[in-house]
Amino acid sequence: MAFTDLLDALGGVGRFQLVYTALLLLPCSLLACHNFLQNFTAAVPRHHCQSPVNHTVATDNGSGAWLRATVPLDRLGAPEPCRRFTEPQWALLSPNASVHGAATEGCHDGWVYDRSVFPSTIVTEWDLVCEARTLRDLAQSIYMTGVLVGAAVFGSLADRLGRKAPLVWSYLQLAVSGAATAYFGSFGAYCVFRFLMGMTFSGIILNSLSLVVEWMPTRGRTVAGVLLGYAFTLGQLILAGVAYLIRPWRWLQFAVSAPFLIFFLYSWWLPESSRWLLLHGKSQLALQNLRKVAAMNGRQEEGERLTEEVGGSSGTVSPGMKLDRSAASPRFSNSLAYYGLAMDLQKFGLSVYLVQVLFGMIDVPAMLVATTTMIHVGRRATVASFLILAGLMVIGNMFVPEDMQMLRTAQAALGKGCLASSFICVYLFTGELYPTEIRQMGMGFASVNARLGGLAAPLVTMLGEFSAVLPPMGFGATSILAGLAVCFLAETRNLPLLETIEAMERRVKGGLSGKDAEEKGEEISLQQLGVSPLRETI
Repeated sequence: MAFTDLLDALGGVGRFQLVYTALLLLPCSLLACHNFLQNFTAAVPRHHCQSPVNHTVATDNGSGAWLRATVPLDRLGAPEPCRRFTEPQWALLSPNASVHGAATEGCHDGWVYDRSVFPSTIVTEWDLVCEARTLRDLAQSIYMTGVLVGAAVFGSLADRLGRKAPLVWSYLQLAVSGAATAYFGSFGAYCVFRFLMGMTFSGIILNSLSLVVEWMPTRGRTVAGVLLGYAFTLGQLILAGVAYLIRPWRWLQFAVSAPFLIFFLYSWWLPESSRWLLLHGKSQLALQNLRKVAAMNGRQEEGERLTEEVGGSSGTVSPGMKLDRSAASPRFSNSLAYYGLAMDLQKFGLSVYLVQVLFGMIDVPAMLVATTTMIHVGRRATVASFLILAGLMVIGNMFVPEDMQMLRTAQAALGKGCLASSFICVYLFTGELYPTEIRQMGMGFASVNARLGGLAAPLVTMLGEFSAVLPPMGFGATSILAGLAVCFLAETRNLPLLETIEAMERRVKGGLSGKDAEEKGEEISLQQLGVSPLRETI
């Protein structure tokens, strides 16, 4: 029998799997809050130049006559955000008056912000507008750089040290760096701590998914993986509610960071992956964990049968081993289009809180469809279909008139729902393609590609300054191409997780089915755990 059969013998999808999965997915839901946090902490309120004369009057009458005389209007009739008259134009106080050729200058004395919606953001605190507006995007790019570095670092460490240690450390690092971000008062410190927070995203998401998948029998793996997507959806809805109730950015930052200290404390109870322990010769710890699982699932008798005669593969990675890069390529395109849509909610011209809720709610039906197709059709067809459909949605949005904001927002939300569903499907798909021996390294490599896509998203958005067609064409085309590339990956539906590189090579070269793979010893067998097949009653 294979390791997945052992899990079935010890209770299958029992109480342990349910509790374990819930405790791992709860932090993932709040992790989504950090991913989209700058939609609120870095929101850009309406603003205009501070007057050089009588600042108090200019502030108190910012929407009245004084503002009309000191700040020119843009083509939409709103005060220019980055220019002011060098001298007050008193003639403009007369009805229907206008001036032509009046000299203007930059906002040398600062800005006046509309604080009715956002009392404080990093934009209002450090004046990240006009010439400094790129610093806002820089802060998000630094966060995404942290996610990229974290994917490389924690992906490698998890295969060497286990899944649990990097996960526990990531919880603590996020709690501390998140609180420090809210405390320190400089933009430089903000960027440094956001980078550290970004690193923990990879440490948490990669190890949580691996632990869930490696403790879950084959029949429960698809649902468990998709639940990670629902956790992210829940996190987006939580963020909208918390951000609506807590408007000052520092308190909002602290509110979504402090719970990770609780996650850090209870994470010590979470057992390490027995698959990883067996592959690294730590059979006694693996046996202890399996007996705890059996006891919690009400199968203590089966757990007591297990002996300490645990063998297993060495679990070493050969120096010449190369990762399958084809499994990582869709992640770049998926992330590029996803963050291109989801990280600039103000562009839709509606309430940012409403758009955040809409973008979260659309994931629910999309992931229900994705779950059904992954179970009954397969991973490959599901991921490819959602990526291609998302690309068509994004490109189609170019042809919707700008004054039809509701339709544009709804169509963008549908595209985002498809991208979110394909995102979580790709996470599960990637975890199944790589063997336990290098699963975290492979997922880390794929995650690095995804973060490169996230870093490229703001750059593609900036192409809109040259032509409004370029960003949606870029996001849509890469998504469609990624969907076509997925068609060349191997299908993993209903196949057991492989443990070694050799097993993966034999399956690919020999075209073995899941059952054949188990019979040829491509998984950890029950005999390695000292269980006699003659005595096994299940």
